[in-house]
Amino acid sequence: MEYLKLADKNIVVFGVANRKSVAYHIGSTLEQIGARVIHVVQDDARRNQVAKLLGDAPVLICDVQFEEQIAHLRDELAALDIPLHGLVHSLAFADYADGMRPFHETGKSQFLQAMDISCYSLISLSNALKDLLDPDASVVTISISTTRMASESYGYMAPIKAALDSSLAFLTKSFSAFSRVRFNAVAPGLLKTSASAGIPGYVDSYLYAEQIIPRGRAVQTQEAADAAVFLLSPRSSGITAQSIVVDAGMSINYFDRRIIQQAMRGP
Repeated sequence: MEYLKLADKNIVVFGVANRKSVAYHIGSTLEQIGARVIHVVQDDARRNQVAKLLGDAPVLICDVQFEEQIAHLRDELAALDIPLHGLVHSLAFADYADGMRPFHETGKSQFLQAMDISCYSLISLSNALKDLLDPDASVVTISISTTRMASESYGYMAPIKAALDSSLAFLTKSFSAFSRVRFNAVAPGLLKTSASAGIPGYVDSYLYAEQIIPRGRAVQTQEAADAAVFLLSPRSSGITAQSIVVDAGMSINYFDRRIIQQAMRGP
């Protein structure tokens, strides 16, 4: 018997952008073990971009900034007349078009848009799809390994991810009134994705992380995907309202002797 018990389960995956996406790795892994994946992307342009990448898997459209599109997606999924055993929320956006600013100069419109897409969308989608979710479904979002590290290269997204992490407890509690649906997050360290590469200063932070991590190699996107697939499976039934850190030990090694010596020598 397949260990994860995900064969023939129906999983909705939000957020595939390209082959480097966490969502792509999650969807591919799910398909490899026999799950049925339904992808949801932002618009027609993105669907055309990923069509060949996703093969025969159905690809629906929903821009989560618009309630009417979420309602339409709900109707499309309901028309399939299948229970949804899992939902992957791999959605995040921040507008850094004007460059990286000090946190206290964060623009209101940029912050609220990022909050809407990166955090509130999990709440909105969960509410819209609640009647389609199997009573024992698992919902998994993608967070970050720590929201307490004031990384200048991540801008204002860490506080938004902190709100996302907090929402897991409140969604679990409110859903418990009528189901056993679980809400968890995979919280990876720095990943090499197309989206992260567009963040000013991120590449240097990624290379620095590789030096800090004990094994000398950054977290791989597939490693984050594997953790997500586990959380989607019944094998993780005792885990809920948690953020599972996948950082390859980065957080234990900030005071590595070699790194300290390099820093003290200076340029």
